[in-house]
Amino acid sequence: MAKFRLLPDEQLARSPFRQLWREFARQHSAVGGLLLFSVFVFLAILSPLLTPHDPYIQNDAMLLLPPSWSEQGLVQYPFGTDDLGRDLFSRLLVGARYTFGIAMITVIGALIMGLLLGTLAGMSKGLKSSIFNHVLDLALSIPSLLLAIIIVAILGPGLQNTTWAIMLAMLPQFVHGIRNVIAEQLSQDYVIAYRLDGANNWYVFTRVILPNIWESLTLMATMALSTATLDIAALGFLGLGAQSPSAEWGTIMADSLDLIYIAPVSVAVPGLLIFLAALSINLVGDGLRNAVKKRREN
Repeated sequence: MAKFRLLPDEQLARSPFRQLWREFARQHSAVGGLLLFSVFVFLAILSPLLTPHDPYIQNDAMLLLPPSWSEQGLVQYPFGTDDLGRDLFSRLLVGARYTFGIAMITVIGALIMGLLLGTLAGMSKGLKSSIFNHVLDLALSIPSLLLAIIIVAILGPGLQNTTWAIMLAMLPQFVHGIRNVIAEQLSQDYVIAYRLDGANNWYVFTRVILPNIWESLTLMATMALSTATLDIAALGFLGLGAQSPSAEWGTIMADSLDLIYIAPVSVAVPGLLIFLAALSINLVGDGLRNAVKKRREN
């Protein structure tokens, strides 16, 4: 009996994930963003093990030490020290865990809650669905940062309250997006066929809808991560988020704002890290969106 071998394109077509990766890898900006994104994830996980100095130890003999490329700088302190003699490089490394790491936690939490509420909204009908959708539309009319500020003003400043505030502020976006995706799936012929065959809502959601919306969920989470990172840094800068002596990037910028002419590195470098983190997330998100679009067209 003759044996047939699949061509490479046919082998890739058998795996949607591999085909998605092939389309993603063709975009050089997306791959560069993924590498930068991986660096921030690595720092968020292992930054406490990489710090050359204790980020919270004050040294009166090393106040406002310039960066190492300056003539008065020291190699042991690459970015110099702040006005309390703390190593800025170590504080920035640990800050990745606060700004970027907590942003990932908030997005995961908002995604889980949004999946539960969005599923109920998308698969429910009648008066309950109408009321829920109107309340959701009202919440979406408020910008996420403003909503987070309102929640923090109620709960009080602090990193833990900031986490809950941003999670709740992003929740309406996830619920709205997931509701629309599920409503679109419910109108598909294969879902109608499963319903006519006697499948209940739980079976339809877990076996039919969920495997077909994971790409949309990934895109939502990626775009929300950029917003969460900026919101955490903004709340820290405004004094509503992480409080001193926390090494969160926005808080570092706020604490060093009065020293911008004396030690501009202490303000410029945290701002640059926030920019690079948001840029890497947006590049990955745009690459995923284009890859999903091309995979569906093929």
